Amino acid sequence: MSDALEFTGERFTPECVREICYEHFHRYALATRWCADKHTLDAACGEGYGSALLATTASAVEAVDICAKTVAHARQRYGQVEGLHFQVADCTSLPFADEEFECVVSFETLEHLDAQDQLLAEFRRVLKPDGLLVLSSPDKAVYSDQKNASNEFHIKELYRPELEALIGRHFSAWRLLGQKLMFHSAIWSLDGVENVSLDQLAGEILMQSSGITQPPGYFIALCAAAEAGLPDSNERLWLFDDREESVYQHYYAEIKRNMAAGAIIAGLQQELEVFKRQAGRPAPRRTSWWQRLLGKT
Repeated sequence: MSDALEFTGERFTPECVREICYEHFHRYALATRWCADKHTLDAACGEGYGSALLATTASAVEAVDICAKTVAHARQRYGQVEGLHFQVADCTSLPFADEEFECVVSFETLEHLDAQDQLLAEFRRVLKPDGLLVLSSPDKAVYSDQKNASNEFHIKELYRPELEALIGRHFSAWRLLGQKLMFHSAIWSLDGVENVSLDQLAGEILMQSSGITQPPGYFIALCAAAEAGLPDSNERLWLFDDREESVYQHYYAEIKRNMAAGAIIAGLQQELEVFKRQAGRPAPRRTSWWQRLLGKT
């Protein structure tokens, strides 16, 4: 898209695809339920796509980010969304009154700061006494240690006990949810599934469903001579994977291999360009041994 924000790796943009898209959109999609009809703050809003999603259910959304260029982009792209306002602000020193918001949302912010206690203290300050904070942050044990990886934009990642201790210093009650992109085989009743929350992105429209909307690749028939002989299969969803997550491991290995191949190809292309430039130069005039001996060229 012509109005897309450049992806540098620091901030997610909606033009990203595959797993990073699922991870980021899913968090905001879930948060739209919790901030419904509430005055909401999206702290460190980044590109603005999530703030626009929150605005579909919240009574009003104030969205802030420390980067002026990013806020300018968000205003240009989502400024027409009703009840949504963007401004430049530091999340550790918010320009809002005490107890101003019913809900504060801040995804993937914590790990970018060293002043984490100050951040949570500000969130607590601007929240009403019965308000809700929804934040996310990577688990260092999985995100970095397990993958032997390092994110150059992360200042201070936390292990679970560290995160719980940090939250406990500012909030008396909390509950941790886990998020992970997983490959599953899904089997579900075509008569409908209860107690399943599905948030699905259709273009730029967020749709919510209480069941699976994708067409099945296979049918599984349960047959019996009488109704009583059939197992209870209505209103259920079954998921299957393997403990080693072999599908994802294969996918991850392929991505790394393709990235390595891309680097090799880029190097070869640079060498080819050097060769072409050298090939375009006039060849040096060759002289015989006796001419060089007599100093003749």
